[in-house]
Amino acid sequence: MKEIAIIGATASGKTGLSIDIAHKTNSIILSLDSLSVYKEIDIASAKPTLKERDGIIHFGIDEVFVNESFDVVEFLQCYKKAKKFAKQNEKNLIIVGGTGFYLKILIEGISEGVGEDVKLDMPHEEIYKMLFDLDKTYMEKIASNDKYRIQKAYSIYKKSGLTPSQYFIENPKKPISPELKLFEIYWDREELKKRIALRTKQMIKDGVIDEVLFLEKKYTRKPNAMSSIGIIETLEFIDGKLTKEQLEEKISLNTAKLAKRQNTFNKSQFNQKQEINIIENLNSDILKYFTV
Repeated sequence: MKEIAIIGATASGKTGLSIDIAHKTNSIILSLDSLSVYKEIDIASAKPTLKERDGIIHFGIDEVFVNESFDVVEFLQCYKKAKKFAKQNEKNLIIVGGTGFYLKILIEGISEGVGEDVKLDMPHEEIYKMLFDLDKTYMEKIASNDKYRIQKAYSIYKKSGLTPSQYFIENPKKPISPELKLFEIYWDREELKKRIALRTKQMIKDGVIDEVLFLEKKYTRKPNAMSSIGIIETLEFIDGKLTKEQLEEKISLNTAKLAKRQNTFNKSQFNQKQEINIIENLNSDILKYFTV
């Protein structure tokens, strides 16, 4: 069994390429997209429809409801489930998507945690200050209002008796898929902006406004997923703050900003581990890798 990852900015064509490659290489696909994991977010996430999946088995799509949590722990469970299925059915595995953080975890691994989080016995602000004084190097990477990560750091400190930095030195990361081969789709910035604009136009045509109205009615605006690009701007439109034209422009603009962040992350984190090419040539590069 071989496994690869296809990365690239949003709207770069990863989905179509991965499905085409999967047909040619007897592969299944694991989606690496933080919004496609949610059931009922179909248009805003630009997840492939059943027709577009064209019979290729996908993992990491429609895993949880909008009001349920999904983080790196759940992603790793999806990865293990997909890899087990691929091995049992003599298939290859293609990982595809724009959530580079999850991919980084696969390659570099994570340290073993300390189990269930401890209950906080002080306000977050006081805990942050205490941990900052004890372990400035670690805590300056965490925002003072990031309650989730502050609680994780506090749990490490309380359960292990070590500062987070000391704990991770004594409990180093264990790579999960250290030999994973990466292929990145390259697009000129202006061409990518055009692709994003076209996809946004199609998203609105396909009914993203009705989808967000349904999601708001069913789940309210509280779940984290409801603040995602495509959804948050549509809520502004629903509130009367944007015209339909402004909605399209704002989704395109924010998606382009996301694409820039994704490209920067990929360049800084995976620059020693990838082959980069335009999409037509990348297809050939990947097929060559599978035939070696």
